[in-house]
Amino acid sequence: MTQDAIERARDIKLVIFDVDGVMTDGSLYLADDGQEYKGFNSLDGHGLKMLKNTGVELGIITGRNSQVVVHRARNLGISHLHQGAHDKLMVYRQLLEDLDIGPEQTAFMGDDVVDLPVMRRARLAIAVPAAPDLVKAHSHYVTRREGGRGAVREACEFIMRAQGTFDAQMALYLS
Repeated sequence: MTQDAIERARDIKLVIFDVDGVMTDGSLYLADDGQEYKGFNSLDGHGLKMLKNTGVELGIITGRNSQVVVHRARNLGISHLHQGAHDKLMVYRQLLEDLDIGPEQTAFMGDDVVDLPVMRRARLAIAVPAAPDLVKAHSHYVTRREGGRGAVREACEFIMRAQGTFDAQMALYLS
């Protein structure tokens, strides 16, 4: 992590995540009846809850529609859920307007070129190692962990450390 990425993370008030390839490993499991299944990482989930506890808002903008994502977002207390977003930038701009915040207060975590329009406008762009080189080139931070394998937790902890809230979150488990 660079000093620039740390500086960018300090004032983040909203972190937005893509789903497939970020919150999951990118695999899509489809049953004969069309039912979709996704695997989420429990460490990522707890990282999201801890980051939310520090006052940072969480959001999801994804191009696919999945009832599984609705359940996951509800379980994690993520109220800003936007599925079927074929124009992620339009959804991003509307979300910022609704929350009355600027792009300099946002982070976006993505894994593919469809995420670039938002990543290029957010103050902090985060990618996973499996992302195409172009996506990583436009990122301020590339996680060591893969999507669906702790990358979201790593990003959450990175932001908490940059904002000075990590130790307080850990103290809840060490006292």
